[in-house]
Amino acid sequence: MPNFYDAVYTLVRDIPPGRVMCYGQIATILGAPRAARAVGYALRALEEGADVPWQRVINSKGGVSARSDVERPTLQFKLLDEEGVQFGANDTCDLAAYRWEPEDLDAYLFTPSENLPF
Repeated sequence: MPNFYDAVYTLVRDIPPGRVMCYGQIATILGAPRAARAVGYALRALEEGADVPWQRVINSKGGVSARSDVERPTLQFKLLDEEGVQFGANDTCDLAAYRWEPEDLDAYLFTPSENLPF
């Protein structure tokens, strides 16, 4: 059975270029709506060069979360800009235009174990 991080990576790999999802949206789709931070932890744990397009995950306001090192948010803006995601003066994108929702939500449902806190 895949762990929660693997479930996050599977879903994030399916986000098309030029589209985004939010941490809480991913957590909810996986069946763990209280695990938005765990989604962030999973993405932060990725090794450099991983095949997971982490830049396509943003916060619920449509912005980049800058809680990590200084260079990562700058890189995230750059990568998303290269994919066509436009950010306004307040450094947020229009989620109505760019948010992606998978067609088959059940395909991503994660069954958490009793040991997970969410």
